[in-house]
Parts: sequence; C-alpha cells; structure tokens
Amino acid sequence: MVGLKPSEVPPTTAVKFLGAGTAGCFADLLTFPLDTAKVRLQIQGENQAAQAARQVRYHGVLGTILTMVRTEGPRSPYNGLVAGLQRQMSFASIRIGLYDSVKQFYTPKGADHTSITTRILAGCTTGAMAVTCAQPTDVVKVRFQASVHLGPGSDRKYSGTMDAYRTIAREEGVRGLWKGTLPNITRNAIVNCAEMVTYDIIKEKLLDHHLLTDNFPCHFVSAFGAGFCATVVASPVDVVKTRYMNSPSGWYRSPLDCMLKMVAQEGPSAFYKGFTPSFLRLGTWNVMMFVTYEQLQRALMKVQMLRESRF
Repeated sequence: MVGLKPSEVPPTTAVKFLGAGTAGCFADLLTFPLDTAKVRLQIQGENQAAQAARQVRYHGVLGTILTMVRTEGPRSPYNGLVAGLQRQMSFASIRIGLYDSVKQFYTPKGADHTSITTRILAGCTTGAMAVTCAQPTDVVKVRFQASVHLGPGSDRKYSGTMDAYRTIAREEGVRGLWKGTLPNITRNAIVNCAEMVTYDIIKEKLLDHHLLTDNFPCHFVSAFGAGFCATVVASPVDVVKTRYMNSPSGWYRSPLDCMLKMVAQEGPSAFYKGFTPSFLRLGTWNVMMFVTYEQLQRALMKVQMLRESRF
C-alpha cells in the first residue's frame, strides 16, 4: 500500500475543485522551466531578423534552459510563474476538478458504465470552460516566457504580472487578453480529452483486471500514459497557439494564417517543434498533478470527515 487509503465516501465536487487547482500549482512549480523551454523552442525561427539580432539559438531542452540561465540569469526559466500559478488555480480546477461531475451529467440515467463518447464530451466541455475563464492568464504567461532579457540594459515590456494585464488591455484592448482563445480551446479540448479520458480508461482497466490497486503505482502509470497521448495529439495546435498568442498585433490575421505561414516558411515539421520538452513537461506534469490530486482528495476528505464527526 503506497499513499493514503481511498476514502469510503466519494470526494465532493468542492474537494475535487480545490484539489485539482492545488495539484496543478504544485506540478507547475516543478515543471515550469520545461514549459518555458518548450515556448522558446516553439517560437524559434518565427522572426529570423529578431533572432539574428539577439544571436541566441536554442538546442534541445537542457541546452535551452542552460542558454537562458547563462544569458538571462538563473531566474529566467521561471519567467511568468505567477501568471502560470494563477492559470492553474482557475484552469486545472475547472477542467480536472469538474470532469467527473460533467461526466456524470452526460451519462444517461441507469447506464451500467460510462462510454468513451461521454468521457470525450466531458473532457471537451470542461476544457473549453477552463480556457474561457483562464485565457488572460495564459496570454500573460506566454508573453513572459517568450520575452528575452539580455542583461540589465535590455527593455522590459512589463514590470510585473499585474502590469502585463493592464498593458495588454490598454495597447491591444480587452480582446487582447483573450487573444488566441479559439486555438487554445481547440488545443485544450484535445489535451483535456487525451489526459482525462486516457487517465480514466487506463486507471479503470488496471483496477478492473486487478493488475494494480488504487494507489501510487496505478496513478503513476495512468498519468504517464495520459501525458504521452496528450503530447502526441496536441503538439501541432500547441505550437500555433503559442506563436499566435505571442505575436505582435497584426502579425497574423488569424490562427489559420499563422498555421499556413508556418507550413510555407518552415515546413510541416514546425508543428512538432519543442516536442521533447513538451513531452517531458506534460509527462512530468501529469505524473506530479494526478498523483498529488489523488492524494489531496483523500487527505481533504479525511479532514472533512474528522470535522463532521466532532459535531
């Protein structure tokens, strides 16, 4: 037996909501440099003139992180962390914390089991809801991660996270904070389906066939599989989303225009730029998040049951 025992009482929606947001923040703290490396690799080659002026080239995950630390300082891989944590508290809470509730809502009454179609529909729904609420935090996070500061004399567009929200709203309008919402909804509907549905099914099969018990090893295997599937299906949309959200106003007419320019200038392989850091990040993030989420649900339910038993 590894970790806390499953609670006899199913976790409430509030416990799942809080647990998912907290687990998402914990996972982000540990994997944020990988996410920043992914963003830098994805936008590399987008503006050749600017890249040439900076004379900075990134090669591989570790090489990107080391180059950032050497040229921009040890804190640079964590640029945008505050916005990233704000994003997880709103984003993970909805897409992961509400997944089971939405899945139950879509499941016909009296059904013996939940179909894959219902699970996919639930994943798409919570993914789209989460993006709609958390998009401004994602825009600010990507802007910070993509910005390069080569020494004290370099210009800083934003003085802090709150200044970034204000500056984007002032210069690009309130719509600027929701820039890239469509590709992000597409991306996160795909990611959420791949993550939640894959995790759900792998965990269910492992338990049904008595291969593992409902504890850490089961959660680890299920989360790793979910991370790999999510990376494979979401990378093309993720690259388009990152470039479109980071682009200056008017650079691309639409996400479709961004996609077509990528193919014309860099070829189809551009859709999988940053695949390795994407997998390292999503795989690690999923393992950290789901393992923490499962344990947090159990811990919070124990606390809730102890409080109720006193009265």
